[in-house]
Amino acid sequence: MADFKHMKEASQDFAADFSALRDDITRLTSTVSDLASKQASAATSTVIDKAETAQQKFSNGAAEVQSRIRGVGSDIEAAIERNPMVAVLTALCAGLLIGVMSGARK
Repeated sequence: MADFKHMKEASQDFAADFSALRDDITRLTSTVSDLASKQASAATSTVIDKAETAQQKFSNGAAEVQSRIRGVGSDIEAAIERNPMVAVLTALCAGLLIGVMSGARK
């Protein structure tokens, strides 16, 4: 009888331990899930921030290039207004050069 009583107590202890283990695993699963979710959110936020920074840098670079092109265009216009004959002769020479280079292929 004593053995039966010990087995019954051991069985109840085992059931209690098993239940506690199941609860621990449930909490651990929840904690790991929360941690993974937070890390994924942080990684997504970092990627979005980096993309926005790159977009801003690209936009700033494009604006600078556009400004430089406008400046070069203004410089060319000013040079043409100061020396119209030089501009006409330069255009004529460029046209002749292109014509000679493209007409040489027969």
